[in-house]
Amino acid sequence: MNHNEDHTDEIGNNHFATNEHTPIRKDAFDKSDDEKIDLIKKDVENILTTLGMDLTDDSLKGTPNRVAKMFVKEIFGGLNPNKKPSSSTFENKYKYNEMLVEKNITVYSTCEHHLLPIVGRAHVAYISNGTVVGLSKMNRIVDYYAKRPQVQERLTIQIVKELQKVLNTDNVACVIDAKHLCVNSRGIRDIESSTVTAEFGGTFKNESVRREFLDYIKLDTKF
Repeated sequence: MNHNEDHTDEIGNNHFATNEHTPIRKDAFDKSDDEKIDLIKKDVENILTTLGMDLTDDSLKGTPNRVAKMFVKEIFGGLNPNKKPSSSTFENKYKYNEMLVEKNITVYSTCEHHLLPIVGRAHVAYISNGTVVGLSKMNRIVDYYAKRPQVQERLTIQIVKELQKVLNTDNVACVIDAKHLCVNSRGIRDIESSTVTAEFGGTFKNESVRREFLDYIKLDTKF
């Protein structure tokens, strides 16, 4: 193994985030979803055959197609910018200028280092500067960025940056508490540990505001 392979293995095995942007190629959407499914199906067939599985068995016949559709249409659907949720904002007519917190948003994502699940909760907050966004849109933004190969630090940053853009304010915060199956089911196999990441923007960098947010969520997350 050369030095470069050692370096990339270290990054992957220690789950380092190297970029806040999802590394997507420029030609990522040249192929249609159906074309991608057909290609991935063949790759999954090859993986299972190489592992020694008998794909003529009734239980396995449909697996390559199911996995390919799941990758493209479901768990990695957030790679496609056409699936990005529209986030209409509204004038804050009732002049609510305090913190708004959406707590315990379900996170289902996939670790980009081992392609194993990340499962947890996101807690998102903002302080309006004149506009508000529908509560369901906050959930949809979390889900959109979660549905791609991810690193938890990057996911946390992407959620905050998207809401900052939508709401036209820096006053956005996000905390994610999640279990990584690449830690829980392989390697060290620590089934109890979870990973907490946070991104604080604008007034949330102020200790008292940050503390108010953390007091709201209490981090008593249940999975």
